[in-house]
Parts: sequence; structure tokens; C-alpha cells
Amino acid sequence: MKMDQQKKFTIDAEPQGKKLHHKELNEKIRKAIKDGHTWITLNNVSGQRFIGAGIKEKVTIEVYGDAGLDTGVFSEGPTIIVHGNSEYLLGNTLNGGELVVYGDSWDITGMGARSGKIFVMGEGGSRIGIHMKEFKDKRPVIVYGGRVKQYLGEYMAGGIIVVLGLDYSNAIIDPKKPISKDNIDPKKIKEHQGDIVQSYLGAGIHGGAIYVRGTVPDKYLGIYAVKEEFTESDKETLKPILERYSELFNTPEDLLWKNGYTKVRPISSRPFEKVYNSTPI
Repeated sequence: MKMDQQKKFTIDAEPQGKKLHHKELNEKIRKAIKDGHTWITLNNVSGQRFIGAGIKEKVTIEVYGDAGLDTGVFSEGPTIIVHGNSEYLLGNTLNGGELVVYGDSWDITGMGARSGKIFVMGEGGSRIGIHMKEFKDKRPVIVYGGRVKQYLGEYMAGGIIVVLGLDYSNAIIDPKKPISKDNIDPKKIKEHQGDIVQSYLGAGIHGGAIYVRGTVPDKYLGIYAVKEEFTESDKETLKPILERYSELFNTPEDLLWKNGYTKVRPISSRPFEKVYNSTPI
């Protein structure tokens, strides 16, 4: 470990070739924060879980390697940057802050998120954004740069999900170096051909909105999900989100707006009302 005068701190997650247990790694992170460090770099991370769990302080945690399950779970204040991939449950019950992944992040991203923002450059799995919710000015946001799988936005009660369908596989300048915005060639970012979402899109949705760049076949819509007109109000909603995405991943804004967006919303705020028997007993 080492520190400098800028309140930065570095932790080796695999000292002398021995991988730290996730509990020990997180204890070191919390101690660094308690000691007043505001930027913590984790080197040689290889799947350790719960990185940044429950942290409320406004600090930056930069991860070099692949983060494990539940990265950022219950966190509220930190910015967590992963220069690699993230496993399932990224941002589980996220309460604030920002999570950034320069790779893929698979199933159940942002489950039950209440606030905060999640930006993933690559691909996603199933049930992203399940049970997201919002209240007043607390509105969680999830953006995927690539494609995602089934049940996107399942049972959403609030928040925003954006899927862009971009392909960065040939845009990395030096594959031997960690991916960062400085290691992305914007001229080589391509668009995935074919559909970028899959079946059961927005199944059971009763709040929030899903924005998919390009068109979405009706066959992919889940129960109680409908397509609505993309309006100027929607454009204003997406503008700061896409500006931030562009900044993080060195992606031209005109590419992000190309092909337009399909907006998916709930057919009703109480889609299950008729499912339950309202007859008094």
C-alpha cells in the first residue's frame, strides 16, 4: 500500500500473488476512507465481492481487474470505476453515487436501485433494472452501451434504463492496457447489427421508462409494457445522461442520437389491479 499528498491510496488485492479475501479487501477500503483518503485505487482485483458495499462517503474507488458480485451494493456516495468486467448484481439496491464499468456487466444490474447512476460500456445479461424505483428527485439511471438479454426492466416501478447497442470490440487502442476513455478510438466504435434487446422487455413494468436506441419489434414487449411516442420531453430527459455517457466512454454524441429511440412505458401504474380479488371477505 502507498499514499501520496493528494489523499490517494493504493491497495494491492493480490499481494505477493495471494488473493485477498473480499472481507479483508473491503476492510482495507473502509480503513482508507476512515483515514481521510478520497481516491482509492485497487490493483489486481480478480472477482472479489461487495467492493464499496454500503459506503456513504463521496469517494472514488478505482478498480483494475474484474469486480465480483454485488459491487456497489447499498452504496450511496462513492464513484466506483471498474477497468474490466463486473459480475452479477452490480449496484444492487443502489442509493446514490455513480458506478462505471469499462467492460461487460451481467445479470440483475441495479436490482431495486433507488437512486444513483450506472454506466456500462459493454454487454448485459438478464433482468437488468428489476424492481427499480424512484421517489421525488431520487431517480436511478442505468445505461448499457452494448446489448442486453431478456426481462430488461422487469417489474420496474421507476427510474430510467437506456440501451445503445454499440460495439467497442475494435475501438480499444491498446488491448494490453486497461480500458479507459483515453484508450478508446471514437472513430472505430460500431453499431451492433440486429436487435439489441430480447424478449419480455419491461414485463410487469408499472413505473419509469426504458429507452432503446433504434426500433424494438412488438414481439419483444413483456406483459403490461407498451411503446410510446418519443417526445421533446424525453429528449431533454436523455440529454444529460447521454452527455455523461459520451464523456465517460469517449463516444461521439451524434452517434448516440443516431437512429432515434423507442420509448417503453407501463400500460398502467397499477397493471396488476384486476389480478387480485377486491371483493370484501
